[in-house]
Amino acid sequence: MSMSTQHGGGNRKPSTKPVAGAKPKQGGDEDEVDVDAVEETDVEEAAPVSLGKPKASPRKSAPARKTAPAGKRPAAGRPAARKVAPVKVKQGAAWGPIILFSVVGLLALGIVGFAVWQVNENGLTVRERADRIDGIKDYYKINKAYTEERSHVWGQQKYDLSIANPPVAGNHNQNWQRCLGDVYTAPIATEHALHAMEHGSVWVTYRPDLPADQVEALAKKVRGKDYMMMSPYEGLDKPISLQAWGFQLKVDKASDGRIDEFIKALRQNASLEPGTPCSSGDIITETGTVPRDLGKDGTQQQPGTGG
Repeated sequence: MSMSTQHGGGNRKPSTKPVAGAKPKQGGDEDEVDVDAVEETDVEEAAPVSLGKPKASPRKSAPARKTAPAGKRPAAGRPAARKVAPVKVKQGAAWGPIILFSVVGLLALGIVGFAVWQVNENGLTVRERADRIDGIKDYYKINKAYTEERSHVWGQQKYDLSIANPPVAGNHNQNWQRCLGDVYTAPIATEHALHAMEHGSVWVTYRPDLPADQVEALAKKVRGKDYMMMSPYEGLDKPISLQAWGFQLKVDKASDGRIDEFIKALRQNASLEPGTPCSSGDIITETGTVPRDLGKDGTQQQPGTGG
């Protein structure tokens, strides 16, 4: 009886498909591969590179890798990804435009402020300007009747020096002292000086013992300026005294800034006869405290318009 030799795993031919990494037998069929010669290889190295679309693996997807909690060292193997902090870039302030706009703004404010000041300044009366000078005496307030004495008379006059010394108002001579920035080195007659003040002149007086440098400093404020005159004066209670019709200011030094303020506020502005000149007409250029009645007898009148 013959027995069947076909079994489930009987005469299966060995696979002729080449195995990756196997070496062919020497001298044998190149299609056969020695299975025993195949060495173990890394899975990643043995895996063939596929250029097409990969087929889905029958294996289940690997579970997602858990991230180690903060503060714990990750397990050995693949290193945990480092967190990169975002870089904050600070943008510097644009100082150029800021400074430019600031300067322009300040200039604009200055121009507006000056314009407002000019309007206010131009809107002030002569007395309001004068009264802002510290220490000034306004005889329109002190003794208004005194400021209204202004008749033209001949001869020497007697003035009440208890009211003002030197006088800043009162009857005066027909002839006025020339006040074309004249600096007189000797006393002049009050009667002629008051007439020049009536025309708008400022009369600067000083003690005869005032130091020479102080006298020269005063002279620079007077010399060559119309409606200004200067002379020494006996009996002053302060080293320097300035007079305009109805106003008086006394100071200790020629460097006192109020002198310039007085001149600016009252030169010509305190005039009772606006437009009448100081430099021509019935003028006196001589010094001395006794008035000269030029024109009284009709023979000594100087050419001019009178006043």
